[in-house]
Amino acid sequence: MKPATTDAFDGRLADNIVYFARTLRKAGMRVGPAAVTDAIEAVKTAGVGDRDDFYWVLHSVLVNRHEDHVIFDEAFRLYWRSRDLVEKMIAMFSPVAPDMRERQKLKAGETRVSQALFEGHEKARPPEEKPEIEVDARFSSSGNEVLRKTDFAQMTAPEIARAKKALADLVLPDDRVVTRRFRQTHRPGRIDPRATMRGALRSGGELILPAFRTQREVHPPLVVLADISGSMSQYTRIFLHFLHVLTERRRRVHTFLFGTRLTNVTRQMRHKDPDEALAECADAVKDWQGGTRIATTLAEFNRLWGRRVLGQGAVVLIITDGLERDGTDDLSREMDRLHRSCRRLIWLNPLLRFDGFEPRARGVQAMLPHVDEFRAVHNLDAISGLVAALGAGKSRDADPRRFMTARRLAAA
Repeated sequence: MKPATTDAFDGRLADNIVYFARTLRKAGMRVGPAAVTDAIEAVKTAGVGDRDDFYWVLHSVLVNRHEDHVIFDEAFRLYWRSRDLVEKMIAMFSPVAPDMRERQKLKAGETRVSQALFEGHEKARPPEEKPEIEVDARFSSSGNEVLRKTDFAQMTAPEIARAKKALADLVLPDDRVVTRRFRQTHRPGRIDPRATMRGALRSGGELILPAFRTQREVHPPLVVLADISGSMSQYTRIFLHFLHVLTERRRRVHTFLFGTRLTNVTRQMRHKDPDEALAECADAVKDWQGGTRIATTLAEFNRLWGRRVLGQGAVVLIITDGLERDGTDDLSREMDRLHRSCRRLIWLNPLLRFDGFEPRARGVQAMLPHVDEFRAVHNLDAISGLVAALGAGKSRDADPRRFMTARRLAAA
């Protein structure tokens, strides 16, 4: 690209920046009129030396949240790459033969950006007269069923809003555990001597009525360790909405985010508004969408937080793809220590969305022997299965030993 001049801004460049910002807004980003004006002024001031300079000038003004980086990157790739843009527009209005080749999996955020970018062309297209066809829908699926099976990374902006509402409406698990403490009850059973004597003293000992007690049942502590690296940020952000619902409706939910370092965001997640809670989490975390050091962060958690939050039969959810950048010897040791410190350790991995998943990565092989359950976390159905599992106990379908057995058979 050539440096921007006054003539260029008198032409179409400023209009294109405005339309680009409008596309970002439709894709779910928070881009207001003031940000658009600042972006135009920034390009005027900095000039456009090459494509990378232009990218980062717009990025520095229009992107204010970590999770918006994926949307901006995909929108910039589609909008400011003229040849691909022309090909997409021609493909929209030209009849083509059906493509029988296997489609490449969409990138994270590509569906939202494409929908926002070509929304005007879809509205301008004349309505097609379709013949009325009677369809037997007894074995078809509704829109809600399709939404529940849609990958979080491929959802459009309206679908993400519907998914957040569905997460808020989930029936939470009744996973209470019996404690050693007691509470008073009116049902006959175990006699409470102290309460019985207190009642007798009120009547001077003339009337002694037995009082009863039973063991108290409480929700066990729920500890969540969520990966926020580049490959996990889309899934972790949606799952944090589910954790926000849990934090509102039950006590002792502790949330930790990790990438290259560990960050405790339990206090931020207690905010009443979910968007404000996630915004405060993003401000507190310094390594969002960075690398992954699972062993280092687990060692820090075990050393600083294990004794504080893992008491009274705690359940631990660890959300990561297991792609460790460091060695796996420390990872196996820290996973074993974490497993011994909690009552139940559940690993949520979005890689399970792929059919024929095999634990080939060294990090995955080091972690699998030390977890009680191995589950997916890529769509609403997966989270609903997790909720059911928290209330019902261990499931054979989530047993990690089936992956380890299949791995040993393949190696033999």
